[in-house]
Amino acid sequence: GAWYQVGNYQIHLIVAPTVPTENQNEKWGRNPHFAFSVADLDIAKQELLNHNYPIQPSASGRPALFTQDPDGNIVELSQQ
Repeated sequence: GAWYQVGNYQIHLIVAPTVPTENQNEKWGRNPHFAFSVADLDIAKQELLNHNYPIQPSASGRPALFTQDPDGNIVELSQQ
């Protein structure tokens, strides 16, 4: 993948093979996704849980988590 710095923001682009839908919940970080940086990951996580969004912690060990939007797209939230 590639990281692009845009002012105070970063864009991370990755290329991943197509993953069958039935495996999508196993390793969300390895599936195609987009990411946002958040100021406080714990607050973001609680807000997602309050609205019944699924949560998967990042396996990388860094402060990040994965969820899915209502259309099933994988979204990463990370605290920078």
